Amino acid sequence: MYINEIHILSYVIVGIIGLFVGQFVDWCNVRLPEYKKVFSKSFFKEYLRNTRPKYILMILMAVAYIAVLYKFGYTINSLKYIFLLPMLASAFCIDLKLQIIPNRLTLTIFETGLIFTFMQAILHDDGIIQIMIDNLLGMIVGAGIFLIITFIGGLIAGKEAMGFGDVKLMGALGLYFGWLDIILISILAFLLAAIVSIGILILHKRKITEYIPFGPFIVAGSVISIYVSTALLIVILLKIFSLGMF
Repeated sequence: MYINEIHILSYVIVGIIGLFVGQFVDWCNVRLPEYKKVFSKSFFKEYLRNTRPKYILMILMAVAYIAVLYKFGYTINSLKYIFLLPMLASAFCIDLKLQIIPNRLTLTIFETGLIFTFMQAILHDDGIIQIMIDNLLGMIVGAGIFLIITFIGGLIAGKEAMGFGDVKLMGALGLYFGWLDIILISILAFLLAAIVSIGILILHKRKITEYIPFGPFIVAGSVISIYVSTALLIVILLKIFSLGMF
């Protein structure tokens, strides 16, 4: 049986891998904030013996992997996002809980982003320069947008509008998404942050002066960008900001 020209067994295998990866993400969420090695013998000796399965993470990662395979098939993009998604999940959980994005995590996203940039350039002989420029511009644009916002926020409010962890994360993600998609991710992140922040203030869950981590919104925007085409995202955002007149 085939679904979208992909054998159902492939979806089952990818889903099972996603279950294991989801559990591994929880381990990363424990180790990375403590600046400890992720690939360690203690994962088997201590963690797996003393912890319960993290079913939510496991199921979400399995579904995410299956959705990637369904959309991209047996392509380099599937492999790229299979590597990226668990790192995004870890960034989401750690920043939401501790309000930090570990440098090791950001650096790993940057390193793998470079690797996939070169892989895509090699596999597309007719567009090597274009792919390289697009992804490198994505890194510059992603970090640049948030760096400017940070400095402007510092000048106006006398404090950082967002942490440098967000700046580094956006720069690293730019290598995965390219300049156009990273701009759309930025817009989506700010839009989602505005909606959630207004909701929190209305419900009196936090004071207006309290810090709300921005990393989860970057992650949410990135995930949306993975599964929704660039053209459709542009149309949706234009409709939102033009109040449906576009």
